[in-house]
Amino acid sequence: MPKLQAIGFDLDDTLYQERSYALSGFAAVAEWAEATLGIPRTQVSAELKGYFEAGLRGRTFNRWLEDHGLPAEPWVRDMVDCYRQHTPDIAPFPEVVEVLESLRGSYRMAILTQGYAPGQKRKIEALDLGGYFATILILGEEEREQWKPSRAAFERLLAWLGKAGDSVAYVGDNPDKDFYGARQLGMPTVRVRRPGGEHAQKEPVDASYAADMEISDLTGIRRALELEVGQF
Repeated sequence: MPKLQAIGFDLDDTLYQERSYALSGFAAVAEWAEATLGIPRTQVSAELKGYFEAGLRGRTFNRWLEDHGLPAEPWVRDMVDCYRQHTPDIAPFPEVVEVLESLRGSYRMAILTQGYAPGQKRKIEALDLGGYFATILILGEEEREQWKPSRAAFERLLAWLGKAGDSVAYVGDNPDKDFYGARQLGMPTVRVRRPGGEHAQKEPVDASYAADMEISDLTGIRRALELEVGQF
C-alpha cells in the first residue's frame, strides 16, 4: 500500500466559495459604473448579480451594456479589467483553516489552479492561506493547452512536489476538469460536493472523469484519504 505524502487542492469552490468572488468583482464594477456612467452602484450590483443567479457565465458585461443601450466599446474592456484587477472580498470556507492546520504536519500541501494568473494570485492573498502550501502552481492564460483536465497540469504538480502520482492526492469540485488527468497518473482523487456549490449538480461525463471518493465538505478529507489510499 503506497504512503500518501502530499495533497494538491483546487482553489475555486474547493477552498472558498467561487460565487463570493463573482459578487466581489461585481461590486467593484458597480463602483466603476457609478463613477464613469453615472448609474447607481446599488442598481448595477443588483443587475449583475441577477445575471449570475440566472446562470449567465461569460459576456455578462456585454449583456449589461446591451440592456442599458450602451456600446460594448470602449466600456466592456474597462469593466473586464476592473473585475479582474479588483482586490477580492472573499474568505475560506468555515472549516478550511482548521482542516489545513490538522493536515500540515502529516502531508506536504499544494494548490493547482488555472485562469487569469494575477487574479488567482490576488484570491490566494485575500484568503491568507499561502503559508499552508509548499507549492502554489497557477497555470496562466498563456498555458491553456496544459490546463486541467489535461494530465500535463498534474504532471507539472508532481514535478514541483518531486513525488510519484500514487503518493499525491488531488482534491477538487468540478468533474469536468479536476480528476481525469490526475487519475491517469495514479493519483487518488476526492471530490468536495458541497451543497450549493457552483458545480455540485454536475455529473461526470463518464467514469474516467469521476473522483474516487466524494465528501460534502473538507472536514471529511483525512478519513476519505485514509479509505481511498487503502484501496490502491
